Amino acid sequence: MKEIELKLQGQIKRLTNRTFKFDERVGEGWFSAVYFLKTREIVRKYKPDHIVTMQFFQKSHAVLCGTDEAIALVQTFADNPDELEIHSLKDGDKIEPFETVMTITGRYHDFGFLEGVIDGIFSRRTSVATNVYEVVRAARSSGEQKPVIFMGDRDDHFTQQAGDGYAAFIGGSKAQATHAMNEWWGKEGMGTMPHALIQLFNGDLVAASHAYREMFPDDQLMALVDYNNDAITDALRVAREFGDDLNAVRIDTSNSMVDQFFCRNPEKMGDFDPTGVNAPLVIALREALDNEGFQHVRISVSGGFTAERIEAYEKAGVPVDMYGVGRSLLSKNIGFTGDNVLLNGHHEAKAGRKLRKNSRLERIE
Repeated sequence: MKEIELKLQGQIKRLTNRTFKFDERVGEGWFSAVYFLKTREIVRKYKPDHIVTMQFFQKSHAVLCGTDEAIALVQTFADNPDELEIHSLKDGDKIEPFETVMTITGRYHDFGFLEGVIDGIFSRRTSVATNVYEVVRAARSSGEQKPVIFMGDRDDHFTQQAGDGYAAFIGGSKAQATHAMNEWWGKEGMGTMPHALIQLFNGDLVAASHAYREMFPDDQLMALVDYNNDAITDALRVAREFGDDLNAVRIDTSNSMVDQFFCRNPEKMGDFDPTGVNAPLVIALREALDNEGFQHVRISVSGGFTAERIEAYEKAGVPVDMYGVGRSLLSKNIGFTGDNVLLNGHHEAKAGRKLRKNSRLERIE
């Protein structure tokens, strides 16, 4: 059983290194800035008994993620972790600018070298969680929550997928493209066909869909309909072939292309950008499917969608059932800072910084 299941059942309060599987070199200081390592050695010799309080914060309205990971990191690699006092918010908490999200109190040389690593954990996880949260919120602005599929595998290094997938889960996305994205919280990735599958069947979407159906009969069939840049024609072709067995169609038209629908119907052109996936194309696709009795076939769109674009679609009533989003979910970068703000229980910090008490913090046992 995954730790996340135990956490959701209330059997444990936090995820541990059983989930995160940290690189053992963290404990050797391999991922810490060298000046932290040098400071640790100096403090160990000259100020070994001094107690500091380190405080972590950031400067945006955000959805916090990375607390369990940061706590597990400290508990795994700090010297004498049982002697440290940690207070923290929880993954998924909404946070304000400059709000304290975690404090660690103890001997500096026991944990100080982890400061930058903790900042990085918070920054990455909170950035992804916040980006996803904003997209998910936009996808329910019409009053109905539309699924958001996290498709960030092609927009960053593959080693980030497990953590990004967990952060996306915290942000509200329960559908993700790879198995790795689901490693910390879910079971398996999801997805249907890429353009490559259609290409291997010489552009014949129906043949490619039959092959897919035969190989994966338990999957809901979703056909990718923009390969030939004629989304409505191909959508109707596959709908007529599969009828009730076709669950959905997906449009992923390149932003440099104008779908053949507009070439055949120039009167449909107007004061909008006709390239790529656009609202008039989606509306025309919905009408074409409905006119032939395929009201059950859902429409998924992907390709350059952001929270702002999704919100505009939802407010305009564009008949989208699912959004596939990738690059924009990794676009915002929220930086965290760790500061020492107390020395032996008294204020001692760089100019402009001080302990910001937060009643929402919970003591970590």
